[in-house]
Amino acid sequence: MDKSLEKSLAKWLKSQQSSCGIFLKLSVLCGVLNGIAMVAQAYFIAQILQGVIIDNLVPATLNIQFFALIGLLFTRALLAQVRERISFEAGKRLRTDIRQAVLNKLVALGPVFIKGKPAGSWATLVFEQVEDLHDYYAKYLPQMMLAGFIPLLILACVFPLNWAAGIILMATAPLIPLFMILVGMGAADANRKNMQALSRLSGHFMDRLKGLQTLKLFNRGEAELVNIEHASEDFRARTMSVLRLAFLSSAVLEFFAAVSIAVLAVYFGFSYLGHLDFGHYGVQVSLFTGMFVLILAPEFYQPLRDLGTHYHAKAQAIGAAEALVELLDYHVNTPAKIHSASPDMAFTADSIDIQAIGVEVFSLDGQRLAGPISFTLPAGEHWAIVGPSGAGKTSLLNALLGFLPYQGSLLINGQELSQLNVAQWRQHLAWLGQDPQLFHGTVRENVALANPQLNDEQIMTLLEQADISEFVKQQPLGLDLVISDQSAGVSVGQAQRFALARALAQPAKLFLLDEPTASLDAQSEQSVLASLHRAMQSTTALTVTHKLDDLHNMNYILVMDNGMVVQHGHVNDLQQADGLLAQMLNQQQNQQQNQQQEVS
Repeated sequence: MDKSLEKSLAKWLKSQQSSCGIFLKLSVLCGVLNGIAMVAQAYFIAQILQGVIIDNLVPATLNIQFFALIGLLFTRALLAQVRERISFEAGKRLRTDIRQAVLNKLVALGPVFIKGKPAGSWATLVFEQVEDLHDYYAKYLPQMMLAGFIPLLILACVFPLNWAAGIILMATAPLIPLFMILVGMGAADANRKNMQALSRLSGHFMDRLKGLQTLKLFNRGEAELVNIEHASEDFRARTMSVLRLAFLSSAVLEFFAAVSIAVLAVYFGFSYLGHLDFGHYGVQVSLFTGMFVLILAPEFYQPLRDLGTHYHAKAQAIGAAEALVELLDYHVNTPAKIHSASPDMAFTADSIDIQAIGVEVFSLDGQRLAGPISFTLPAGEHWAIVGPSGAGKTSLLNALLGFLPYQGSLLINGQELSQLNVAQWRQHLAWLGQDPQLFHGTVRENVALANPQLNDEQIMTLLEQADISEFVKQQPLGLDLVISDQSAGVSVGQAQRFALARALAQPAKLFLLDEPTASLDAQSEQSVLASLHRAMQSTTALTVTHKLDDLHNMNYILVMDNGMVVQHGHVNDLQQADGLLAQMLNQQQNQQQNQQQEVS
């Protein structure tokens, strides 16, 4: 990973620690108190050994030291438990805030952006990569502060007793963070590649799982199993490389800590044998001094070893943060995207009129998708947009929904769309697409998704308007009928009507319909269209369609091609004119005649 990128990601991670609140500081405080208790514990142990072994004191005279030692043991255990709980709470709050920020960003960018990646990639980002931030805040950051405080505390206690032991500790201490950094330099890059592999594998697997039926129909099941196996093997190899680095880091830190403690033990051993006579302040090295320092020596290196152990959490967090920062810092290249910074707009009219003047619609990366387009849709009228695939019809609807940026002027009841409040604007919309999205839950939950306050009677009224109430009444569970993910358990036509009932759940003044009957059979199509016509009697509607049979029910037609409006008018006038709509109608009639001939 580029060093400047790694530094910027580390800086971003530290900037997010305010989400942990006071819990991060409390975790450090518990660690500091534990360090002080540890020094006091070493002091009482050394004092007891000095009194019993050297001074030949009766154990009863050391009751105070014994009781103090027992109290410190319980105190340290309590502090360790409290610190673990507090650290977990700090990481939990951070994960909650980051996950909410990611979800808010995805909502703001809209479905056009989300569909740019497989669903499995977003699931990995929202769940796995946010989870990988936990240990950085719960363990690494508190330990980084303690790794500076506790060794200094121990040195402050050791130097007044023996300056040689203090120098040995000071000289060997830098070896651990030095090798920790050397080993950890590759860990962040390996973990970042591992996250990318996991994201690709998740997206690949999710897409194949959703298309399993199609793969079986075309006998591609075995081939896709091989592809999944290769992707899984790649992920396994990358995961093992990260684990190798983690184990190498731990082994190196343990080795240098053991060597450092051994050097200290050798110094005191030779001092007691009389071969070394330096380090003390004119008084022979006592058993108390040697035991006190040797007990503290492992604790001197322990914070640094723990930091090295948790350094993998930092590498893991940096690897996870790259995709998170990329998403959270993503900005639309064109400035005229709908936003929510302006005051709310009150819609006093019963329906909505739309005026487009030189509107150009852009993708989120700044590529022009449609335009310039100009038209005026009066309030209460029903218009259709037709044209070949890729003409820009859906892009225009996405601009009206606020999911794509635009330039030019797009007036809603006389006010610029980019100046409206997003949430309030969408409260006046009813959208129905060609691919109805029903979620795992009951019929009641799916219909009342946008308005959870609806009661059962109101929900049944909506189902009646969508011509699906009889189906629900025939079910033993009624409104408690469970619909599985991807609308499993109901037909496409039934799912479309459930989606229509959900769209009718809020008092819409503008219907935006994108191929609402594209996947339906003739009977279901007529049923859904009849329900829509009844629901849209007093509202404005803009419908994108490839099916030209229902155009006579529309007040006006916009014909688009290559992102431009090439024809507009009533269907009767356009049918007689020599243009794209007449060609499309003739082509459709020829296809229908060919199908009839094949059937006969």
